[in-house]
Amino acid sequence: MTRAGQREQACKWLRRGVLAVCVALGGIAGLGLPGGAAFGPSVSAREMSPASGQIGAIARAQLPHEAVDTLNLIAAGGPYPYAKDGVVFGNFERLLPSHPRGYYHEYTVPTPRARSRGARRIVCGGPPRRTDNCFYSDDHYNSFKRIVE
Repeated sequence: MTRAGQREQACKWLRRGVLAVCVALGGIAGLGLPGGAAFGPSVSAREMSPASGQIGAIARAQLPHEAVDTLNLIAAGGPYPYAKDGVVFGNFERLLPSHPRGYYHEYTVPTPRARSRGARRIVCGGPPRRTDNCFYSDDHYNSFKRIVE
């Protein structure tokens, strides 16, 4: 694997919260960096947690109009244009506040000119049709912003 490939893999680990464990156990070897660390100083799990305030906010009025349309569909209970809309979101990235499995559900935000579902999603927590606890991602779950009125 090339060095660029190794760094990309390290970025994926970081997004999944595994880097904190690797650093705590002595770093990631093989990247050719001093001490085996991938990027700068250690990052603790606490620093990466949603409670630390890493999730920003976005006003509903600032969302793309396709996202507002998706929120309206969620509030109405559908019908949804994609078969996977409404399925359970596992929060495997652990970027959203921790809740039992089944709490979050994901919905597609159509992307103009995309050949597939695209990368934009809304994830809502709580009972169906509830839109006061939703998050927007425009990069396929790599980051989220809480949707506020």
